[in-house]
Amino acid sequence: MTATEPGLEQATPPPEPTAAPTSRTRRRRTLTQHDARTGFVLMSPTLIILLTVVVLPLIWAVIISFQELTLIQIGTADPFSGFTLENYQRVLSSGALWSSLATTIGYTIGSVFLVILFGTIAALVVRRPFRGRTLVRAAFLLPYVAPVVAVTFVWRIMLNPEFGIVNEFGQNVLGWEAPIPFLTQAVAEWEVLGLTIPVPTALLTVIVFEGWRYFPFAFLFIMARLEGMSAEPEEAALVDGAGPWQTFRYIVWPQLVPIIGVLAVLRTIWTFNEFDDIFLLTGGAAGTEVASVLVYQLLTVQRNVGAASAMSVVLAVLLIIMLGAYVLIMRRRGEKL
Repeated sequence: MTATEPGLEQATPPPEPTAAPTSRTRRRRTLTQHDARTGFVLMSPTLIILLTVVVLPLIWAVIISFQELTLIQIGTADPFSGFTLENYQRVLSSGALWSSLATTIGYTIGSVFLVILFGTIAALVVRRPFRGRTLVRAAFLLPYVAPVVAVTFVWRIMLNPEFGIVNEFGQNVLGWEAPIPFLTQAVAEWEVLGLTIPVPTALLTVIVFEGWRYFPFAFLFIMARLEGMSAEPEEAALVDGAGPWQTFRYIVWPQLVPIIGVLAVLRTIWTFNEFDDIFLLTGGAAGTEVASVLVYQLLTVQRNVGAASAMSVVLAVLLIIMLGAYVLIMRRRGEKL
């Protein structure tokens, strides 16, 4: 027998690794795939509803916008033939689109500004504890939760030039010479310091209504943000001699800017597409014909489904462009949206 050379045991190759890590990895992958399948099954009802209610009608509207269809032809037309660009040419060359778009932009800017302003003021009013604060908070929510048909009816009665309480108060207390038709007068002339200023009466009225009706939405968001703020920076500022306005401007307001940015985006989207409030108040008359009312008139009065769809697509593209520009500006300022 030959003797074993020194160091031979160290040169022996190591044993092959066991298959335990591979089996564990496969088991982990199997569990992950099982969880993914379970999640997909749980989400499938929502996905089906979203596809049926949102995606398919959107695709259908885009297809119709390239066809010359009337309301009576919508059930028998072939959706994949007769494509044309005449609807977009008619819509883009029409002065009604640009006039309604200018009205919509003014209406949206004014409404969003008033919603955020009223919501901020209301949140600051009920920020500190006082007797009856819960009742006041609940009262602030009434315009938002009340049915739109009911509140528009009340406003039309209040603003009626013949028996409305607003004109009665204005004539008997404020000294108005004549009642003001708030919802039927397109432009009124207001003389200030010898200058005649045209005032869009009906449009300003519906803007004020929009600000009053939807300020509780902003109130809830801003009040929640105020409740989550720490009181120490404000107390330190008061100790250092800062006044209420300085405290709000330099401490409270910077913390409200992100949530106000989100509110501005949401309210811009919803107000740009607003229809029911204006239609119930003025019917789109007296200089309040926003783009959504014009689409409604194209669909129901002229029964031109193709032109109405084309205008809807144009408005959607314009809204996406405006919101994209807003988000870009806010990101350049360092805000997170």
